[in-house]
Amino acid sequence: MRRTEWLQETRIMRFMEAYEGCQEKKLTQAEAARLLGMCDRTFRRYVTRYEEDGLEGLLDRRLVRESSRKAP
Repeated sequence: MRRTEWLQETRIMRFMEAYEGCQEKKLTQAEAARLLGMCDRTFRRYVTRYEEDGLEGLLDRRLVRESSRKAP
């Protein structure tokens, strides 16, 4: 597993824990965002993407594309 894949999985797991805390009313969105090291607005965007697209919505879209600088 590459480092970027590991970091992405870790980020998703941390988001899921914070999201569940919000759903169970144990955390506010601001507290969850602070735990994840992001601003409130970014956390709300993640929540929207998760609710619309599921786990696929949380994947870093930059990692899917081929690099334009990749050697032929």
